[in-house]
Amino acid sequence: MAKAPVLTPQSDDFPRWYQDLINKAELADNGPVRGTMVVRPYGYSLWERMQSEMDDRIKRAGADNAYFPLFIPQSYLSREAEHVEGFSPELAVVTHAGGKDLEEPVVVRPTSETIINEYFSKWVQSYRDLPLLINQWANVVRWELRPRVFLRTTEFLWQEGHTAHATFEDARDYAAKIHREAYEDFMVNVLALSVVPGRKTKAERFAGAINTLTCEAMMRDGKALQMGTSHELGQNFAKAFDTQYLAKDGSREHVWQTSWGSSTRMVGGLIMGHGDDNGLRVPPRLAPIQAVVVAIKEDEGVLAEIKAIADRLSAAGVRVRVDDRTDTPFGRRAVDWELKGVPLRIELGPRDLAEGQAVVARRIPGGKSPVSFEKLTETVLAALEEDQETLLRESRERRESHTADVATVEEALEASATGWARIPWATLGVEGEKQLAAQAVTVRCLVREDGGVPESDDEPGAIAVVGRSY
Repeated sequence: MAKAPVLTPQSDDFPRWYQDLINKAELADNGPVRGTMVVRPYGYSLWERMQSEMDDRIKRAGADNAYFPLFIPQSYLSREAEHVEGFSPELAVVTHAGGKDLEEPVVVRPTSETIINEYFSKWVQSYRDLPLLINQWANVVRWELRPRVFLRTTEFLWQEGHTAHATFEDARDYAAKIHREAYEDFMVNVLALSVVPGRKTKAERFAGAINTLTCEAMMRDGKALQMGTSHELGQNFAKAFDTQYLAKDGSREHVWQTSWGSSTRMVGGLIMGHGDDNGLRVPPRLAPIQAVVVAIKEDEGVLAEIKAIADRLSAAGVRVRVDDRTDTPFGRRAVDWELKGVPLRIELGPRDLAEGQAVVARRIPGGKSPVSFEKLTETVLAALEEDQETLLRESRERRESHTADVATVEEALEASATGWARIPWATLGVEGEKQLAAQAVTVRCLVREDGGVPESDDEPGAIAVVGRSY
């Protein structure tokens, strides 16, 4: 009788495969309240690496980290009508606390535009105070009707940036800077996902924004996942919260603003963008553990050598873990490390030790090969770079091979069954977008033919990227 697979095959049931992997790779559990999640240590280590890489890029873009309260007076949200309308179905509102009804209900933070603008209006007095560039790492709550771990949860972790600028142009350019230099750069060069950067249509824009920029990634089942967004808010919130500054000419002007965010949804993107039937495949630049050195059997010499190998790799800059749990069968440990997607597994037993070599198992391309101790560090470093490039290439090739250029709504719907469609926005238009939406297909973004981002929805030559999404 054939041995049952550890995971449901992707081709049989992709959603079940996703849930199996989260469970078997020990990434997360469902929380006790519907839609919440408990992120387990290995899953959190992936998020920590994402945080670190993103935080570096955000700070290079000039933003500073701060923290704002979890509870927001309900009256704050009502000041920007489009914003509160967009979020009202998802709000969690506290009406009773401390043993009595509250005089004013408070909203559990769904996003922080309103409370941050309350303080921006106090902090910004003069053109000398601008630009004001703030980022926050926090949790948010949006009451989710159809939860899925990492992808859509009632509570999730994220970063949200909020900025104030003297001019429309400065705000527009900063939103684009974050979009390209923080989000796209991280997603392509660390997550190894070949995202499409583009502009959201009016129907898909963030509530209260005048423009939303997005990075869209194709998952291995052909669906799209929105990985991060950067918004131009115009002066909508500035006028609602009276955030003004004294200009150089002595006039008083409202600021121009941006907001931008990425979340633990990126962990879901990592899973569905790279995982296979054997588990995760983690890009080496992201991996919290790039190589694990495994003792096959209990042996004094083997145990000493795996520690020595780990020390040499660590000295060369490799994030390495020693697995000396010889009381657990080797096969089980090998499967566990495969499930977790650790890029390299370095196996050592008594026979390998006698021959002065270890066996290097590569998770991303697959396969094993013996490598002498003298060449091990060099081999590991080269393999990590090669495997990073492999995942990005596979992601790009998958997206390109599953994207069809079409000319009609009907053709766009047909292509969206297995991937994405590209259709001229002038051909599709708002009415065509509504027809697609009725079939649960959306315009993921608008792009230029050369890969650039259109400056407006009606820019001549703009192309709509269309697909089903998570």
